[in-house]
Amino acid sequence: MMVVIVSGCANQGENNQNEANKAAPENPQITLATTTSTYDSGLLDEVIPAFEKETGYEVQILSKGTGASLELGKRGDADVLLVHAKDRELKLVDEGYFVDRKDVIYNDFIFIGPSNDPAEIKGMEKAAAALKKIEETKSSFVSRGDNSGTNMKEISIWSQAGIEPSGDWYMAVGQGMGEALRITDEKKAYTMTDRGTYLSMKDKMSLEVLVEGDPILFNQYGIMAVNPEKHDVNYVGAKALIDFMVSDKGQEMIGNYNKYGEQLFVPNAA
Repeated sequence: MMVVIVSGCANQGENNQNEANKAAPENPQITLATTTSTYDSGLLDEVIPAFEKETGYEVQILSKGTGASLELGKRGDADVLLVHAKDRELKLVDEGYFVDRKDVIYNDFIFIGPSNDPAEIKGMEKAAAALKKIEETKSSFVSRGDNSGTNMKEISIWSQAGIEPSGDWYMAVGQGMGEALRITDEKKAYTMTDRGTYLSMKDKMSLEVLVEGDPILFNQYGIMAVNPEKHDVNYVGAKALIDFMVSDKGQEMIGNYNKYGEQLFVPNAA
């Protein structure tokens, strides 16, 4: 009996050591640069701890706009990026700054505003037409103004409407999505936001969804590693995070994340 017990303890000790070895990467520190929408929505608070527990890595999150995150990656100040400006991402991959880019999740952009809707855009099917009405009525509009993926999308829709917005009614605040939403609510203005951040803050605001569903409002997120041939980065750790995010487990966690019974992001890794 003693032999069996000792053997069992020995096996348990060996298993524990194997787990310890598995949970001890050579370089455990990963720096993730990401858009504020994935951070402000709470998604990363759900997914990253599970990744850390499973792999032994520790992830430092730099929550920036997509533009700032891309610049961090280009300089080698991050190991891996989770951003949402696919055309720009693919261009930078072609230029050799990033590798292993994968589609990982999507949601959509929406226009929100006060319930009295002074520009009367509620229910409009085309985002550009809604912006045109906001400009015509000089209704207050808050722009992130931070060169983020959301900001770039907003600017492209203004361009589609044939408008270069300017004037006191148009407020470029230079802030992330969460802070931009707080300012929009305070000013009783309109803004364009990703649905995930809006849903995560819905109970703190009086703003309503007014325009949605235009195909131009589709919002794809990608994850990619900084090219280790350009910078001394933790590529092994970056690849581990990419693999986790696109794995069945990671995709299921993302798909199950919701607020107020609504799904914030849709997993779509190929």
